[in-house]
Amino acid sequence: CFFYFDEVTKKHNLEKIKTIGGAYMCAGGLPKENKTHVIDACLAALEIQHTMQQAKEVRIIMNLPYWELRLGIHVGPVAAGVVGKHKFAYDIWGDTVNIASRMESSGEAGRVNISGYTYKLMRFFFECEYRGKVKAKNKGEIDMYFLLRLKSKFSRDVEGRVPNENFQLIYERIKNGKNKVKLL
Repeated sequence: CFFYFDEVTKKHNLEKIKTIGGAYMCAGGLPKENKTHVIDACLAALEIQHTMQQAKEVRIIMNLPYWELRLGIHVGPVAAGVVGKHKFAYDIWGDTVNIASRMESSGEAGRVNISGYTYKLMRFFFECEYRGKVKAKNKGEIDMYFLLRLKSKFSRDVEGRVPNENFQLIYERIKNGKNKVKLL
């Protein structure tokens, strides 16, 4: 599965940071900042969620064990750098990483759990469902939402996974720094 995750992260302009046991960490806007990293992370999460659900259904039919995952997204500043003396690795640290980890660990299997701050940044494009608060170390309680799908007006498919032309036009304007409209 991690090979597939690598392909999806690359497709959506995300950077794989590391795998830790059964966890896969990636980030957007690194190492080069971009204006679409929140949108990119949400699109990647929906794609991974869909593919894993399909794989689960096939394995259930074949009476085979299956792997379920939780996806967590949070947006914010991080410290990033190369660590190691003999074997180098690119890594990230900070509150944002800790909150993203909390979003994942507080999620439900097969669902994408996002922070309230992430929701505020991407709600123009995506449908979400409020699910309550979670305690985060040194941050108090943080609002959580399930990311459900692209809004119908931005989706080419009924499931809300594939962006349409309307989405692409606005996405390109944001990407190129030409969007003058505040997205609410």
